[in-house]
Amino acid sequence: MSRPIPISVPISVVLVAFALIAAACAQSEAAEEVTTSTAAPVTTMAPTSTIVTTTTQASTTTTTTIPAIEVFDTVNGLEPMSDELMDRRTVTVKIDNKSSARPQAGIQEADLVYEMLVEAGLTRFAFVFHQSDLDWVGPVRSGRVTDLGALLWMDGLVQVSGAQPWVQDILRKGGLRVVYDSGRSTWRESHRSAPHNLYTSTFKLREQADAIGWPDDNPGNIFDFGEPTESSVAATEVRFDWSSQPDVVWRWNGDLYERYNEDEPHMWVTEETRTQEGEIVTTPTLVVITGRKYLNHDPTGWGSSIPTIETKGEGDAYVFTSGTVVEGRWQRDSYKDTFDLTEPDGTPIILEPSKMWVIVFPDNRTVTWNAEE
Repeated sequence: MSRPIPISVPISVVLVAFALIAAACAQSEAAEEVTTSTAAPVTTMAPTSTIVTTTTQASTTTTTTIPAIEVFDTVNGLEPMSDELMDRRTVTVKIDNKSSARPQAGIQEADLVYEMLVEAGLTRFAFVFHQSDLDWVGPVRSGRVTDLGALLWMDGLVQVSGAQPWVQDILRKGGLRVVYDSGRSTWRESHRSAPHNLYTSTFKLREQADAIGWPDDNPGNIFDFGEPTESSVAATEVRFDWSSQPDVVWRWNGDLYERYNEDEPHMWVTEETRTQEGEIVTTPTLVVITGRKYLNHDPTGWGSSIPTIETKGEGDAYVFTSGTVVEGRWQRDSYKDTFDLTEPDGTPIILEPSKMWVIVFPDNRTVTWNAEE
């Protein structure tokens, strides 16, 4: 029977082995400590440094960026409620402005308002609806030759109560799409006496234009819109001497221009407030186009002559906004063109998008304003 052979190991060898193991463990622990110490600063500092730098740059960029004024493809450059309200024709309504026709309806909701001279030194309005519509607009009155030059560029529909036969002939030959009082889009109201009680609806007018088959095209902007041309010339009261009638006066209230017939406030109403006093007419912008005044005559000799303002060629122009005035010139070669507005040195006049009044004014009368620096 065999027995295990005893192995004798010297004590010195054992001690050396223990020493080697201990040293290896110590090196391993030291290596772990070095790894932890090196990684911690990298992990902590790198993200912190990146975040601080990025945040600082973003903040600086945001505070120094000035947003540009956005311009939309509407007559006044303002944003419509939807694309469908922009990509379509304009609807214009000629409006009475005798004292017995005030207060008018639709004057404040219109996207653009024209004011033009008629007989006896009186004026009439043309309310332009592009991105807006209204069920109750009036009172409607008759057309004039000046309408052709002022409104043709839009190639839209124009509602009038009527016109002298020779005036109708001029408007038709000139290409203005006119709707007369046939009862399809107009009606009489009982709260006023004729002829100051004829009203219309832009909804009905659009339906009528569709039935006729007239174009339904967007005319685009009437002027150049964007960052507005600035002025330091004050114009907080603007006075229009149309005729021997009381002056039309616009007074800046700090936000808008308010309209007065001399010192009497010019009021407007809605269908719901038709029998009430109403509210004062306001606008942020007045654009004045001055032109030569002349008398237009019936070639047959039967009709009455009417004053007309020429709006083809060039003339003086004024833009009143923010309580200031920019003086300049207007120019266009055709009634189908929009008006180019420039400063005296030829620099384009830029308007901020807004509802506005375009005043076609005779160049033999005066427009005055306070002009304190």
